[in-house]
Amino acid sequence: MKGLDSFGRIYLHRDPVDMRKSINGLAMIVLDEMEMSFEKESLFVFLSRCGRKLKLLYWDRTGFALWYKRLEKERFQWPRDHDQSVLLSTSGDLIQLLQGFDVFQRPHAHLTYAGIG
Repeated sequence: MKGLDSFGRIYLHRDPVDMRKSINGLAMIVLDEMEMSFEKESLFVFLSRCGRKLKLLYWDRTGFALWYKRLEKERFQWPRDHDQSVLLSTSGDLIQLLQGFDVFQRPHAHLTYAGIG
């Protein structure tokens, strides 16, 4: 079993998927809809229609692995204005997403002090 920090690329599938899909169905989404392949360090994340369930899929040396997380009350924050998939910057972003943070918010603009005038 791999830790979340061992993935070089973490892709979020933008559109919700049917959580009845298991490894084969999600793998077909990666190959057909996302037009990607299973590379050694890639993790693919899928959101349910209700926004409370996630499935994470990856390939390791011996086969596929599938993780599942369900929130009891809240919903995951998910990008809606991107292409078919979103590449997260770091595994820290995924950890924050799993903890309920909105990692897609735009930060405040950086300003430089120009003096009071």
